[in-house]
Amino acid sequence: MNFFDSIFKKYNDYKMKFSLEISPQTDLDTVPQVKDVYITMLPGGDYRETAQQAVELVKKGFNPVPHFPARSMLDEKQLKDYVSRCKDGGVKQVLVIGGGREPMGKFDSSFQLLETGYFEKMTIGIAGHPEGSPDISDSDLEKAMIDKKPYADYIVTQWLLDPQPIIDFVSKQSVPVHVGITGPLKISSLIKFANIVGAKNSLNFLKSNFSKALDLLKPKDPNDLIGKVKSHTDFFHIYTFGGLKETNKWLKENSYV
Repeated sequence: MNFFDSIFKKYNDYKMKFSLEISPQTDLDTVPQVKDVYITMLPGGDYRETAQQAVELVKKGFNPVPHFPARSMLDEKQLKDYVSRCKDGGVKQVLVIGGGREPMGKFDSSFQLLETGYFEKMTIGIAGHPEGSPDISDSDLEKAMIDKKPYADYIVTQWLLDPQPIIDFVSKQSVPVHVGITGPLKISSLIKFANIVGAKNSLNFLKSNFSKALDLLKPKDPNDLIGKVKSHTDFFHIYTFGGLKETNKWLKENSYV
């Protein structure tokens, strides 16, 4: 690599922006120095714990992005309390999603949460599924995207490994797309998670590209995917699957933080 190629690479890497996900129980002293930190609210979780983790992140100088899963919200009163706790604590950004479970109460879609108007003056992210979702048909997924996109400032995709569905998806959007990637996980672990979330194309991509037993034990470098799609987006959202330490090491080794 010559001098000018090196400078160009550093410029492109500098433009890239990374975010990642943690849980309400994550030790905040272990969180990598990325700006945007998303806090999950998994089925059965307590929204007050997610809100409190978000407030603590504000105090530490991060930009927290709590998840708002529609099907985990009991009613409008609970939703309003959740939003108020976040806003009162200095939270400026949210990710509004459907949430992979049966509805706990009156909400069964992210669109219903967005319609309430409670997220006014906040930056709003919505979920995108370039490979489809096990929770909803492709036609319903397309309709949902049309309905909720007017409320959205950006889209965060499910994690993927096959670059082509990502490129196709990004090309159709009118708002920025934050592409979901995994941290540096073993191929065998990625296959397991791909089965769970229904990432069909990525599962086939893994099986066709990493068939040898030794390959399954090697960590997959996220840069393999980033290099193929970074000309289409500057934003990458990391699903660490508990591998926060490995992700932090990878971010530092690549001078991304």
